[in-house]
Amino acid sequence: MNLKEMREGDRNKLQKLYKIDVDSVEDFILYTSTSNVRADELAIIKLKDQSQAESVKEKIGQRIDAQKIKFKDYRPNEYFLVENHVLKTKGPFVFFAVSKEANQMEHAFDDAF
Repeated sequence: MNLKEMREGDRNKLQKLYKIDVDSVEDFILYTSTSNVRADELAIIKLKDQSQAESVKEKIGQRIDAQKIKFKDYRPNEYFLVENHVLKTKGPFVFFAVSKEANQMEHAFDDAF
């Protein structure tokens, strides 16, 4: 996966984008596009309590909806990427990817288990 066009995010960015209580997060990886006209995002979040995974998925779903509105008429190629995102949970982990390489990212995530 090529992440050179993306920048690593911190706890503040994680909270800002997904409205997640960062105190419930044990660890995470967050990459976002370096440009606000690109939709690329990658987040792998390990929660302290696995029971919060569905709630986090819902909050990421709100981000997806907002990105769809943002890109729908403005950037159809980016809208397509958002529309074809990958969002899933596995135990205490939440995986979210918006990228041309989302399927490869998903396979890497799955292979880690």
